[in-house]
Amino acid sequence: MVQIEGDPDSPISRGRLCPKGSASEQLVNSPGRQTKVLYRAPRSTEWQHLDLATAVEMVADRFIETRRRTWQQEDDQGRLLRRTMGIASLGGATLDNEENYLIKKLFTAAGAVQTENQARI
Repeated sequence: MVQIEGDPDSPISRGRLCPKGSASEQLVNSPGRQTKVLYRAPRSTEWQHLDLATAVEMVADRFIETRRRTWQQEDDQGRLLRRTMGIASLGGATLDNEENYLIKKLFTAAGAVQTENQARI
């Protein structure tokens, strides 16, 4: 058994954990945690295992193609937009601040304007 505790010297939390903090250990050590990439092809009813490199390539290819296809350089009046409305991000509450910061930077650099986080909704 692993015990997770907050820092009792913290002036903010005084050692107490939020539900996210106290449940974090289960995210890593749960016997039901998926540890292999699962993929279900369009209109398929079956899941198949993919190796991580193949899955990452598939995601990257689709991301780049969607950005290329939906890119808006300027509007009808010639004003610069430099954005894509075809890509969005919805982050999860189990991510930490550093992960959310990097995701926001990535999607902003790619031109996506719809970037949200579950923890804020």
